[in-house]
Amino acid sequence: MSETTGSPRQILSLAVPALATLVAEPLFLLADTAMVGHLGTPALAGLGVAGAALSTAVSIFVFLAYATTAVVARQRGAGRPDRALAAGLDGLWLALGLGLLVAVPTAVFAPTVSGWFGAGPDAVAAATTYLRISTLGIPAMLAVLACSGTLRGFLDIRTPLVTAVFGFGANIVLNYLLIFVAGLGIAGSAWGTVIAQNAMAAALVTVVVRRAIEARATLRPHLGRVWRAALGGVPLLVRTMALRVAMLATTWAAAGFGDQTLAAHQVVFTMFGMLALMLDALAIAAQALTGTALGAGDSEGAVRLTRRLTWWGVWGGLGLSALLAATHRLLPGLFTNDAQVRERIAAGLLTLAIYQAVAGVVFVLDGVLIGAGDGRALAWLQVIVLAVYLPVLVWLHAGAESMTGSRGIVALWLAFGWFLVARMVGLLLRARSRAWVRLGA
Repeated sequence: MSETTGSPRQILSLAVPALATLVAEPLFLLADTAMVGHLGTPALAGLGVAGAALSTAVSIFVFLAYATTAVVARQRGAGRPDRALAAGLDGLWLALGLGLLVAVPTAVFAPTVSGWFGAGPDAVAAATTYLRISTLGIPAMLAVLACSGTLRGFLDIRTPLVTAVFGFGANIVLNYLLIFVAGLGIAGSAWGTVIAQNAMAAALVTVVVRRAIEARATLRPHLGRVWRAALGGVPLLVRTMALRVAMLATTWAAAGFGDQTLAAHQVVFTMFGMLALMLDALAIAAQALTGTALGAGDSEGAVRLTRRLTWWGVWGGLGLSALLAATHRLLPGLFTNDAQVRERIAAGLLTLAIYQAVAGVVFVLDGVLIGAGDGRALAWLQVIVLAVYLPVLVWLHAGAESMTGSRGIVALWLAFGWFLVARMVGLLLRARSRAWVRLGA
């Protein structure tokens, strides 16, 4: 490892563009949520249901980015750029195949999926409309994950940044035109997003393919390698599925408090996603630098990097806590005119502010262990944490009728804080064990 690898300057050179890339998406999603919110509470609640289902359908395959980053970074650290790009292309072919496999049944069973959350009939109708249209963007979303993972493995964060800014910028313009000018309502929001997603995928695939040609890596899919890429991603798939079950169960618990709390939960959850991705900028740097260090045989450098990034996660989380606490009364008015929903949003945001430092540690250590290829331990950890979280949600759902006003959403997000604390404890124990330090390509 070079002298500057893992230094504050190098971390910032990766984390700042990654932050801009990651923040671009939730900022535009917040704008979309605000536009849909002005269509009425049922539409906003429907977006919450459809968004939870759609993000689950896509996010369970986030290993396409994470595992690809780790493998590509290790091969690059070992001085094998052609093999690194071949691994990236394996991930891309896998992404396109999985995208089609997920999109078709999601479209066919959209009404059933939308009804699982127990929302009101108007909210279910809106969710079904949004979900069916949005399935046309699923293959593109998975392709973006795989290509972004490949580029991050080469420490190229700027290309995904430029793509995200232009793509999501087009998304917000399209959504405004299709929702309000064309009068398509929530369907317009879905169509705008689908168009932008496919344009982003086309741009990133072009960049990766050009690099592969320059490195003389084969472009054709090799079924054996693609299958090995799929098997290698299974532990992270299990980890992500357990994480998504926790998110879905939280939305299910929110629905038990009624459409107003569910609508507020959608806004708070979107804000949590934005803050999480801001902290995840450090995790992306951790993935790429940890994989590079271990590929180059520098175990001590990887350990020093872990310590440094953990403290950065703590201070970053504290800064976000202060920002959220200062704005929790200002933000709700951007999303809805319903006074009771606004009150619930404010209470949820203030609760969310309590544990952002915990979230910072969680995301950083998650990135370190993913970059190290420690997927099996992450899978077991997430399953155990899910097992201790679900009973809390069942208890909350059962007592929903007794929690009136903002009490329900406060209890819900305090429970989610417990979920993050449990993850942090497990990740800290794993990181201190050094069992994840495995050297070589």
